[in-house]
Amino acid sequence: MRTHPTHTLELLSASLPAGSIITDPAAMDAYRWDRARDSNAGIPLAVARVTSTAEAQTVVRIAGAAGVPIVPRGAGSGLSGGSTAVAGGIVLSLDRMRDITIDPRTRTATAQPGALNAEVKAAAASHGLWYPPDPSSFEFCSIGGNVATNAGGLCCVKYGVTTDYVLGLTVVLADGRAVQLGGPRLKDVAGLSLTKLFVGSEGTLGIITEVTLRLIPAQAPSVTLVAFFPALPSATNAVPSITAAMRPSMLEFMDHMTINAVEDETRMGLDRDAAAMLVVQCDEPGAHAAEQIAHAAKICVASGATEQFSTTDPDDGEAFVTARRMAIPAVERRGTLLLEDVGVPLPRLGDLVTGIAEISERARVPIAVVAHAGDGNTHPLLVVDPNDPAQRERADLAFGEVMDLATRLGGTITGEHGVGRLKQPWLAGYLGDDVMELNARVKAALDPDNLFNPGAVYG
Repeated sequence: MRTHPTHTLELLSASLPAGSIITDPAAMDAYRWDRARDSNAGIPLAVARVTSTAEAQTVVRIAGAAGVPIVPRGAGSGLSGGSTAVAGGIVLSLDRMRDITIDPRTRTATAQPGALNAEVKAAAASHGLWYPPDPSSFEFCSIGGNVATNAGGLCCVKYGVTTDYVLGLTVVLADGRAVQLGGPRLKDVAGLSLTKLFVGSEGTLGIITEVTLRLIPAQAPSVTLVAFFPALPSATNAVPSITAAMRPSMLEFMDHMTINAVEDETRMGLDRDAAAMLVVQCDEPGAHAAEQIAHAAKICVASGATEQFSTTDPDDGEAFVTARRMAIPAVERRGTLLLEDVGVPLPRLGDLVTGIAEISERARVPIAVVAHAGDGNTHPLLVVDPNDPAQRERADLAFGEVMDLATRLGGTITGEHGVGRLKQPWLAGYLGDDVMELNARVKAALDPDNLFNPGAVYG
């Protein structure tokens, strides 16, 4: 028998510390959306701000008994509608769970899900260690959200993505049990790899309340190259040539619109006439980094670069990395954004970028492209005038065309932001019937009542 919503609220309030439950509509409003600003966000029954695994278990048990859905939420920095609130549900906010412990002996960090990526990096750095996953939003995105979407970032071309650093998890299941998966061990093949199953599951299988992360020695100083190109193919042709010759620690791409949007904000002298720009970094030890950057510069010249600049100065290099990090908010000043993160095999990067330009022209919707070019993961940013409903309708169609293009090129509809709710309609077509059915089986086995994040990923 399901309990009445009022009784559910009474149980939650009585079972959790004072101040944990928010029911005021104005106060809950901040918890209804992530950065995707999903227009279909519902008004939740309550927001529960927990501080421990035990408190998360309490919320799950009460919600499960009442048949109330739960949407887990970290910092709300997601870009795919993965933490959109469900009408009448509970938003389980993990933002108060911020503890971080570093063990230099095992080179691991144990972090609660609300800890920010930047906070984990800083805690590791205090012991001469480094946590490499490096989303552009690292200063305000949470570790729990990074794990939920298997976030990547600027350094993943060399150092990999979040899953490569997750050694263990504590997860609250739909029946309220908390299970420990993995731990501070570099090798462990006992049983199925359930730890990896929850990485990238977007809150649909369980609630992650603690993460054990692998750390590595601090990164060596980087040498940076910036190159400007007169045409998109010139830049995209340079990318696979660079990765074939070396292993850069960063290889980022910005197109003409992005360059100009960033230059509007920074006034740092970026070439406004360029069709594209690459930022390349190498962090090999000794003189190797400078040698590799010099070789990358030759590749860029051979590909048609009109201007380039290299530096060993860490501050100068970081300025260009910061410019790249600013890309999304800079473009966002030009209108409402529909954000994508389609990825393709590296040899098809040029086809994807030029194809997006053709979609933009045909749909009469500006599409800026910024990319983790070294691994083929692009972020097309569709810019929409909020006062032009006809353009929004064309943009929605173009959004799907971009994902269809990536799929035709052997790519994916999401490389690191997750499916969430915005890309859910395209998931079945991308995976195919058999793989989609396997996904549904796993979801049903772990969450038979569809308690966790209904509407996300699987619909």
